[in-house]
Amino acid sequence: MRSIDWRRDRVVAIDQTRLPHDLALIEIGTVEALIDAIKRLAIRGAPALGAAGALGVALAVRLSPDDPASVRSAAAAVRGARPTAVNLAWGVDRALARLDQGPDAVLAEALAVLEEDVACNRALSERGAAWLLDNVAGPVTIQTHCNAGALACVEWGTALGVVRALHERGALAHVYAAETRPLLQGARLTVWELARMGVPHTLVVDSAAASVLARGQAKAVVVGADRVTANGDVINKVGTYPLALAAAHAGVPMVVAAPESTIDLSTPTGKDVDIEVRGPDEVTTWGGAPVAPAGTGTLNYAFDVTPAALVTAIVTESRVILPATGGRPDDRPPR
Repeated sequence: MRSIDWRRDRVVAIDQTRLPHDLALIEIGTVEALIDAIKRLAIRGAPALGAAGALGVALAVRLSPDDPASVRSAAAAVRGARPTAVNLAWGVDRALARLDQGPDAVLAEALAVLEEDVACNRALSERGAAWLLDNVAGPVTIQTHCNAGALACVEWGTALGVVRALHERGALAHVYAAETRPLLQGARLTVWELARMGVPHTLVVDSAAASVLARGQAKAVVVGADRVTANGDVINKVGTYPLALAAAHAGVPMVVAAPESTIDLSTPTGKDVDIEVRGPDEVTTWGGAPVAPAGTGTLNYAFDVTPAALVTAIVTESRVILPATGGRPDDRPPR
């Protein structure tokens, strides 16, 4: 099952807010409903957002085939639904570039984004597994954070794609998954995917991840990314930066698995990225019940910036970049 797809002139997606208890699909027939699904994280994950962006333009064209101004306005609204993940804007812009060629061309481009996402993630997964086996004594034990599996993509996954590739080679020992507060994408989504893959795994609270590395229980950290800037800074789910600090102190490689579409050469460094700040309810309540005193202030960053100097390797479908030793994504243009 794909996490996001196009069926009968609608966007169809797994509602990730209902996992792990309920595997349910949502059918989205309006641009407004798509934006709502993105904002409430029913659709999430950088590559999946790229697909959503492209499909959002196709949906807008289907609804207003003779009104390009309306389509461009809808596309701008989709593009701005989440500002930090570069794939969303990338997907919108890619489909929108075909607008003058007609609705069929826009849809064909959007569907091409989906197919390419699957191929790219399979390729980067194999490359990442090979890099780890060349640089870490196997079988490999991995610490990961948030969810960068099939749910975060059209299918297959990035960080969990690497896990899948190692597992299929018989070279994976265990995965430690951080719960990823405040919305528990690690506990709700990553653990669900690992169980379905038959991968041995253990869930740890976020604050214990550094101790897992310090005790030598994991040989590598493997995460995804929502944006990689031109100098190699990595923007990913908040909590990635402290994990990278712990990995550096423990002498454990910090590996980022992401497609070339997540690399943003137009943004020089992580300091230039608009980091999304989400609402207080995600922190002060859980399941609708308050867990903090009424009126408590929050600072709910959705992402943090991991400096390039802490990133051992960025693995894409076409290359391995080594930021910690001077490699930069802008050393050459993406394929």
